[in-house]
Amino acid sequence: MRRAFRRHAREEEEESAFVSMTDMTVSFLFILMILLAFFASQFNPEETVLKTVHDQALQTISEQKLKIEELLRRLSEAEQPDPIEAYIAQTASQRRNILERLREQLIAEFPDLNVVISSENDALRFQGDGLFDSGSAAFRNPQTALIVQRIAARLDELLTCYTLGSLSAWEKSCNPNGVIIEAVQIEGHTDASGQFISNLHLSTERAITTFAEMLARQPNITAHLNFRKQPVLSVAGYGPMRPISANQTPEGRATNRRIDLRIIMFTPGSTAEIERIRSQLQPEATSARP
Repeated sequence: MRRAFRRHAREEEEESAFVSMTDMTVSFLFILMILLAFFASQFNPEETVLKTVHDQALQTISEQKLKIEELLRRLSEAEQPDPIEAYIAQTASQRRNILERLREQLIAEFPDLNVVISSENDALRFQGDGLFDSGSAAFRNPQTALIVQRIAARLDELLTCYTLGSLSAWEKSCNPNGVIIEAVQIEGHTDASGQFISNLHLSTERAITTFAEMLARQPNITAHLNFRKQPVLSVAGYGPMRPISANQTPEGRATNRRIDLRIIMFTPGSTAEIERIRSQLQPEATSARP
């Protein structure tokens, strides 16, 4: 929220500066036109203009021209987007693309699968009791285990273009902006029924069960690394602490009982980090890494 406020304030400040500089530019142009008009009115081909007056006029025009050029240069610089903010916007767009591709692939294989993209466009949500029976951390049946295995296979394919490490295989066609993933978090969530601590344990156990099945299907999935060379895959259990629907109805409770596959993108702190990320994603840099 603070970041959004600061960004909004800065946008207002930049807009104010833009308007102010535009007004100044118009003012200088107006002054220049008046000066030209004045000298034109004083011109008489039958009279001789003093050299000092002529030189002073040229000097004034030259000074005004330099000021206008400087203002135009500053206006041009002010219009350039902040590279970090541009990168962050690109990561959000790329994350959405990853989630859409993953969801489309899963729905194609499992048409009845209840999976949606979160309203924040940062996670795939496997809602209700589709993967687990109520109160259990074991998969409901072999079909649900197969779904998790396919998630692992598809995710493993996608991560190669957005991570570092031995499995990194960046291509401009799949990741044109050179963004990388910080973490892919398997999150377990429950409704508010029952004991809080029991639900917390249950959600964590379900996340671990999901992680273990993915790892069994794709043993190298933990080789996908983030900017700090840590495995991007992780687990978390939140119990009833992060509901997305009211717990007062059966439908709401079923919605809250879910597994989220959340994708967290890396946020650079400087333009130098952006360049380091993109250089490390390059094929030649990848092959040179141990």
